[in-house]
Formats: sequence, C-alpha cells, structure tokens
Amino acid sequence: DHVGHMLSRAILMTGAMKAANQEEGIRGQLDQLEDTLNAAMTNVRESVHDLHDDSVNLREALTGLTQEYTFCEACLTYDMGYVLPKDVKYSFIAIVKEALNNISKHSNAGRVWIVAREHPGLYQLIVEDNGTSKSMGLDRRMANPVKGQEENRGIGIRNMKERVDGFGGNLEIRMQGGWRIYITVPKQAKGGPRFGYSV
Repeated sequence: DHVGHMLSRAILMTGAMKAANQEEGIRGQLDQLEDTLNAAMTNVRESVHDLHDDSVNLREALTGLTQEYTFCEACLTYDMGYVLPKDVKYSFIAIVKEALNNISKHSNAGRVWIVAREHPGLYQLIVEDNGTSKSMGLDRRMANPVKGQEENRGIGIRNMKERVDGFGGNLEIRMQGGWRIYITVPKQAKGGPRFGYSV
C-alpha cells in the first residue's frame, strides 16, 4: 500500500509538472517519466495479485465452507499439499460451493462428505451426501448424467464440467444411496503445461 501511494503521488506530480511546463523537450521527458511510473504501478498491482493467489490456502477455504454450511452436517477429509496450482485451488473451491448450494436446494440430506486428496499423478475431489437420489433434479436411472440428458443437467453441473474439462480432467456423478460427484484432475494438463507437484 505504501509503495502504491508513493507511485500514485509521483504520477500526480508528473501530471502537474506537464501542465505547468509546455516546452517541447521537457514535456517529452515528462511523458516518458509518466509512462515509466504507470508501468511500475501496473507491475506492483500484478505482483500483489500473484502473491494473493499463492497465499490462498485450499485446506482453510474448504474448512471454512464446511464450518459455515448450515443445511446439514458437513465433514471434510483433506489430504493435499499446501503448494497447489492456483487454477486448481480456485476451481475446487468454486465446485464445492456450487455442490453445497445444490445439495441445499435439491436434497434432503442429513450429512455431506467432502474429500480433497492428492495422488502422485492427479488431484481428486469428491462431494457426496446421504439424501435421496432425486437430489439435483437428476433421474435415478442415469448412471452418468454428465454425459447425457443435457436438458436434465443444471447450469451448476455444466459449470463444474467446464472447469474440469479445462484441466483435461474427469467428472462423474452417481446416484446410489445419495448424490455423489467424483472429480479427478491430472497433474499433466491436457494440451497444457504440467502442474507442479506440491511439497
């Protein structure tokens, strides 16, 4: 914040100097100075944003979601490292939020389980409840509704699938004794760079 305020002040001062000095040579130098200060401000903002992304702790985020969930009891099993690809972290958080929201709307579950686990070659996320098979408005007979019956699939599940597809991963839904979503994301992303292993 301190550096940002200093750069903002320098940019304002440069603008004031440009207004007071109309000489062509000096104005050109002030234009260059202003461009440099604006580039520095952009770099500072990008660095702060990257630091924030790296600081997001998936365990803490998922723990907070389960503790704040009031529809039914939510249990978390977490077995992943601290250093994870930020896109995976944010996608898993968004998917769990969507899944919990859908359970609240469409299930009569008394408990939901969330499992986040890291394996040597992939990341795994499971969300399941003990409600009836009509949860999420999906048909009991559909062994894998994500691969068929587009009209029965809500926007939330489409969003989950799009996120997982973006990583070259797999999403399956089962309706046996409750609703269960099973996601695997390979550390080797399809068509993209290999995700780093956590330490």
